[in-house]
Amino acid sequence: MGNILYSLALVLLVFWAIGFFAYGVGGLIHALLVIAIIAILLRLIQGKKV
Repeated sequence: MGNILYSLALVLLVFWAIGFFAYGVGGLIHALLVIAIIAILLRLIQGKKV
């Protein structure tokens, strides 16, 4: 489960970067960034190694 969460966070972070620099969509892109950061923080807090 943690691996999927971490992968999802990385994918969202990549989409945010693409959207921020290429399209400048605004609210949706920043929502994706917030979700990605939360997922990464949860992963770090749990500290589980795969």
